[in-house]
Amino acid sequence: MDHTNMPVSVEESPKPNKGKNIVIGVLSAAVLGLGGFAIYNNNKSNEEIQTQQTEIEKVVSEKSELQTNFDASLARLDSLTSMNNDLKTQMSAKDAEIAKIKSEIRSILNKKNATAAELAQAKKLIDQLNGQITSMQEEIAALQQENTNLKEENTGLVEAKQTLTRSLDSTTVVNSALTEKVDVASTLNASNITIVPVKVKNSGKEKTTTKAKAADKLVVKFDVTNRIIQSGSTDIYVVVIGPDGNPVTNTPNSGRFMTREKGEKSFTAKLPVTLETSKTKSVEFSFVPEKHFEKGQYKIEIYQNGFLIGEGTRQLKKGGLFG
Repeated sequence: MDHTNMPVSVEESPKPNKGKNIVIGVLSAAVLGLGGFAIYNNNKSNEEIQTQQTEIEKVVSEKSELQTNFDASLARLDSLTSMNNDLKTQMSAKDAEIAKIKSEIRSILNKKNATAAELAQAKKLIDQLNGQITSMQEEIAALQQENTNLKEENTGLVEAKQTLTRSLDSTTVVNSALTEKVDVASTLNASNITIVPVKVKNSGKEKTTTKAKAADKLVVKFDVTNRIIQSGSTDIYVVVIGPDGNPVTNTPNSGRFMTREKGEKSFTAKLPVTLETSKTKSVEFSFVPEKHFEKGQYKIEIYQNGFLIGEGTRQLKKGGLFG
């Protein structure tokens, strides 16, 4: 049997597509890479957001703390300024500077999106404000201490003044009493009082008379003296009381004066008299009636220093000569 070499057909298995697998592998890797990147990027974003959130919370917290500190500073300032308005006026030189600092702090704290740098500036300004307030406290304390010292000194002065016033009052009372005694003691004494009715003849010659119709005037003479009165001038008041019991006040030199015991009285004449201490002075006064003398008794009262220092009477009759 002949064997013939015939080609034998062998069926081959299809080879794997390597290019396709590579693409798939690359795509898978890319997908995984993107997924990893996405996860990484997402984690990084979360971290950044968390960091930003932390910073925001820190800024908000710091701002809130600054606002609290600022409010506390303002409360201290209000407490100081309301403590004593007088002291506040003495601190007025600092008002403008403090007002400027307060304004800058408020401007920063009122911003909704204040930066960290601005908040740092606000913190610096609050520290500066607190320094100003501390300085004010120290100055006010010093002023209060000075005020306390002044009050103590004033109290001492008031007490000394009260003591001096009481002493002065006591001295014044004593002095017043002594002055009153001296004043009373310096009142003149009138003596040797004479009342003489006088008729004046056509020749000018004068003679005494007792007749009312014949008398032209009453000549009143008296002596005054006082051993302690100061040398100088004093006024003597003469009151002539007519038969009707009333003072004669229709003379040119008449008026009113004040007595120590009977109040205000009318006088007939005021006589200025110059005196010397412990020396006797003779005084003479002539009373001329407005029309003529009435019969009856004429009374003469002599006053000085508000006191009645002497008096005398003279009777005028219808006829007969006196002396």
